Amino acid sequence: MNNLVILPVLVPLVAGIILIFFNKQITVQKWISVIASILTIVVSAILVQTVFNNGIQIIQVGSWKAPYGIVLVADMLASLLVLTASIVSLTCILYAFKTIGEAREKFYFYSVVQFLMVGVLGAFLTGDIFNLFVFFEVMLMSSYVLIVLGGTKVQLRESIKYILVNIISSALFVAAVGLLYSVVGTLNMADLSQRVSEVDQPGILTVIAVMFLVVFGLKGAIFPLFFWLPGSYQAPPTPITALFGALLTKVGVYSILRVFTLIFYHDAEFTHGLISILAGLTVLVGVIGAIAYWDVKKIIIYNIMTAVGVILFGVATLSTTAIAGSIYYVVHDMIVKAALFFLVGAMAHISGTFDLKKMGGLIKNHPVLGWMFFIAVVTLAGIPPLSGFVGKLLIVQGGLENGHYVMAAVVLLSSLLVLYSVMKIFMNGFWGETKLSLQEEKGTTKGLLLPIALLLTLSIALGIGAEWFIPYFHQAAETLMNPSIYIDAVLKE
Repeated sequence: MNNLVILPVLVPLVAGIILIFFNKQITVQKWISVIASILTIVVSAILVQTVFNNGIQIIQVGSWKAPYGIVLVADMLASLLVLTASIVSLTCILYAFKTIGEAREKFYFYSVVQFLMVGVLGAFLTGDIFNLFVFFEVMLMSSYVLIVLGGTKVQLRESIKYILVNIISSALFVAAVGLLYSVVGTLNMADLSQRVSEVDQPGILTVIAVMFLVVFGLKGAIFPLFFWLPGSYQAPPTPITALFGALLTKVGVYSILRVFTLIFYHDAEFTHGLISILAGLTVLVGVIGAIAYWDVKKIIIYNIMTAVGVILFGVATLSTTAIAGSIYYVVHDMIVKAALFFLVGAMAHISGTFDLKKMGGLIKNHPVLGWMFFIAVVTLAGIPPLSGFVGKLLIVQGGLENGHYVMAAVVLLSSLLVLYSVMKIFMNGFWGETKLSLQEEKGTTKGLLLPIALLLTLSIALGIGAEWFIPYFHQAAETLMNPSIYIDAVLKE
């Protein structure tokens, strides 16, 4: 039993509570938020290295042994996502300092962000499917507050749709958990894996698996459950959209990755075949949306869906190489998607609009911002040797090894279309005729470049230093492909 496992949840929880008492003192809030975020990053990094050296770490809350008590489990997949989410959260907080506005800061913005992180990090670490629901709810309630914070007309309109969709999703989640418990009599994930394996996943369990796919698919915005995403993610300010785009959809993707490799993998021809088809359609809808729009924020939002489709293709193949690629791509996408939201947010901050047709020639006055955007573009498109390339290469390689030629071709084709969609922003926003002189600009990039630089540096390191990072991702994939490692760590502690 290792108390280190609970610290990534405990630190933001304590910080969030403390921040409530300083809601009018903005400087104090900023310092507490940054210190708490750095502390979360440090304990998460130690957790990753501990899992790499000593294997899966668990903590049985209240010393009640699994499968009866609440258990938190840090395998390499959970640890890597906890570390990445913590880093993204810190950069969102730094970006918010200059963009979120005093009114939102005084209305518990920093506190709610910490509570959102409790939900996100808890969802990655829980070893119990009911507590996955609980952490989902913590995350969703925080996101409800963040999406309406500021009270603009568009926020209120989109928040109604967002809240309704998530209430339906939560009801379905509870129903699926209840059905699962009535069939197998346990909710501990390791115990579930063992019991489903003993009965070889009969038809009723496959139906329950599809219910979970719908629930997690709604959160991950897969086809055809993505309808709420473009409007809901466009409504709030950039730091909140970046948090949502980089983290919330990835919690849905993580849940599919966890449940369909640990518990429901015995009827793979149906369940994983279905995931493969949905992944392909999600990629297609994502790239079509990204190409069609001229709103820079919406282009990046549709690219979230493309990435989700690519990641799920790796899951559907059930190949160790492809799953390692999917995990690599999740981490890459969390980092680069947050950076891209910051970049388009900075473009809008300068020009006063998200409409690409009203921008132009920004690179003349903001060369650093322009070249940062270019680096993010080539990273997102998967140009070697950057991080997007490594993840996609492993996914395609694993897909080809298992005979998924059509989907591998779709993933490769999507890279070209993703490149086209983001190059459209670069060519029209940064090149061409300068539409605003320095004096006519609506804002500056002062204070906005540091969080972008931090994320891009990490993304470049992840690509160039792939040889050093890949053993971590292979360990994560091997644990997913051999559920007995997870079961032994949790039930035989």
